[in-house]
Amino acid sequence: MASHLPSPDSDEPLGSMPDTSSSSYAQRSALLSIFDRFASRVTRWAGSPAAFCLALAVVALWAAMGPVFRYSEDWQLVINTGTTIVTFLMVFLIQQSQNKDSVALHLKINELLAASQTASNRMIGIEDLDEQDLREVAAFYSRLAARANAAGPIKERHSIDEEEGVATAAARSGAPGG
Repeated sequence: MASHLPSPDSDEPLGSMPDTSSSSYAQRSALLSIFDRFASRVTRWAGSPAAFCLALAVVALWAAMGPVFRYSEDWQLVINTGTTIVTFLMVFLIQQSQNKDSVALHLKINELLAASQTASNRMIGIEDLDEQDLREVAAFYSRLAARANAAGPIKERHSIDEEEGVATAAARSGAPGG
């Protein structure tokens, strides 16, 4: 596969997560692919029992060395510095994996929405709405849940298209019409 780095006139800085609605998301960068694979492997390993046991062993060794170093400030600084550096670096690796997982989940849900004849296509891409618009959509679904509870065993189909204000907010996300 051909590698693609953003051109100098591109709006996206190198290393940024592109907007999933943009065509640049489908393009690949060799550097980002390598980092993505690295981040995925490290985050999988960091969540493993082996990583926990290693961290526990390091802390136990550090604690056991306390009397040798008379619980000095340098002894305390070792664990503080080590944990700060590991935490700082892990934040970026975990965020990369979380971003990728989030994009994949959004794309899967978008496919289900697009494939369903009863679902509104206006919901596709709503992750790009601002917080207030998302609150309006959430309020619609809260009202819908209340209606469903009141209706009891009666089954009804409803869509976001039924509520004009919320449908307008969803349409502002650039999603295709329902």
